Amino acid sequence: MALNKVEICGVNTSKLPLLKNDEKEALFARIKEGDTEARETYIKGNLRLVLSVIKRFSNSNENVDDLFQIGCIGLIKAIDNFDSTLDVKFSTYAVPMIIGEIRRYLRDNNAIRVSRSLRDTAYKAIYAKENLMKKNLKEPTVNEIADEIGISKEDIVFALDAIQSPVSLYEPVYTEGGDALYVMDQISDKKNKEERWIEELSLSEAMKKLGERERYIIQLRFFEGKTQMEVAEEIHISQAQVSRLEKNALHNMRNYLIEK
Repeated sequence: MALNKVEICGVNTSKLPLLKNDEKEALFARIKEGDTEARETYIKGNLRLVLSVIKRFSNSNENVDDLFQIGCIGLIKAIDNFDSTLDVKFSTYAVPMIIGEIRRYLRDNNAIRVSRSLRDTAYKAIYAKENLMKKNLKEPTVNEIADEIGISKEDIVFALDAIQSPVSLYEPVYTEGGDALYVMDQISDKKNKEERWIEELSLSEAMKKLGERERYIIQLRFFEGKTQMEVAEEIHISQAQVSRLEKNALHNMRNYLIEK
């Protein structure tokens, strides 16, 4: 895939506009009022996001123009669904949606074909999940998704599993303020919790060396099995901040236990 092309889908990528924060806010206010011209300007002003995302798929044999077009669809969906009242940057919201759109395209064009009915079920579940997350500001359960679309949870799980492609746990999802969030940070592992390696050690003493907030994060993550997103919502900070504080707390605990 040639990512060094200057012109992609008739767009000169070397001359893409870059919007300032105040311009973005003004445009988005007009978009909410139905201004199609503002929407077009906002799309053009965020095409750099699409370019940055398709670079992650440089090992793909897909045509760069096709990936760019699919990425633009993800960008448009992000613009149409973004809630500007939440304390979240548009890029933080848009990048995962662009990635998801490209991944769906690659799965549909994979040599291993999945039946149309399975794909339809999976996509209904994915869109229902996105809408429920936007509505309730939390990760929906499979039962909630099943109730939303009127399909059994067994069929949903089977369909989602059928369209999955292997993803590294260390693949970055997005970066916020210099802190990268990885796939593994999004997962709540209730079976292999990290306290296995610290249960046999002086855990209580190590935790006393942490600040109150870090100690609370460790409690929620590894004793109550909550995801980083759930912790972030509970203590009212971003998931990137939870990830950084968690890693710092574990690092300090390990150092204390090693020195001891």
